Amino acid sequence: MPESGPQPGDIQPVANETRDRIITGLVTVVPFLALGVAAWQVWGDALHWSDVFLFLGMYFFTGIGITVGFHRHLTHRSFKTYGWLHGLLAILGSAAIEGPVISWVADHRKHHTFSDQEGDPHSPHVDHGHGWSGALRGLVHAHVGWIFLHTQRGNKERFAPDLLKDPIISWVDGTFIFWAIAGLLLPFFLGWLIGGTIVAGLVGLLWGGLVRVFVLHHFTYSINSLCHFFGKRDFETGDQSRNLALIAIPTLGEAFHNNHHAFPTSATHGLGTWQLDVSALVIDGLEKVDLVWDVVRVSPERLAAKAI
Repeated sequence: MPESGPQPGDIQPVANETRDRIITGLVTVVPFLALGVAAWQVWGDALHWSDVFLFLGMYFFTGIGITVGFHRHLTHRSFKTYGWLHGLLAILGSAAIEGPVISWVADHRKHHTFSDQEGDPHSPHVDHGHGWSGALRGLVHAHVGWIFLHTQRGNKERFAPDLLKDPIISWVDGTFIFWAIAGLLLPFFLGWLIGGTIVAGLVGLLWGGLVRVFVLHHFTYSINSLCHFFGKRDFETGDQSRNLALIAIPTLGEAFHNNHHAFPTSATHGLGTWQLDVSALVIDGLEKVDLVWDVVRVSPERLAAKAI
């Protein structure tokens, strides 16, 4: 944490907080309601393998847009790539509906600057009280409560000036609503093509769109909440980040969060022998076919020097 602590200029001004909260509420609640419809559908034996594949395919590609695109590439610059793939990763991440890319990056960089200290947008450990009640309030705030607040959101001019100057990313950021809607329409049309009926399209929208958004959101939110509360600490980081192997696969490797805080620019978060990191495997594959380069990796000497 900087000696001067967080400053007023670190916080992003909000033009219409009420509108933003309504939109955030809809994006949070509607997928939750859709999960109830999906549960009823499964109970009624209406689920088909095509729906499962739509869910998994949309989850994987939009999840990679967040983990490889928004996080490892755009936030931490852990590899370089061509302009078209640079933009495509940002588009895939936008289709996950976790917010416009530049805001997402600014918030995450601010989290690293003030991790588990005053100024962290979503720490479960700051100003939530003591005991079990304080821990519960902190977990709720870190998991989902913080997205309804705007008191500590990262100022884009301060934390993401490089992306504001990037024409490709600025364009994707400015057209966020289009990519968010496209991420819902695509599984509808695929379901329609596979099943041949509007009903099949709506089921595709349910599983590949709304249920996928709900599940991906809450595994992403778990990095902010659970991975700063539960799990192992393999490295000294000065914060409360943890490695939570239990959710490593659905988070595509992001749950090795203590590793990430120890080496933020590393393209690989699963630094141990048995730490499966799907996102790192994707980056490795892209490197093998010369689509990415200058991939940042941590030497054994650096790992040993920082290990607890």
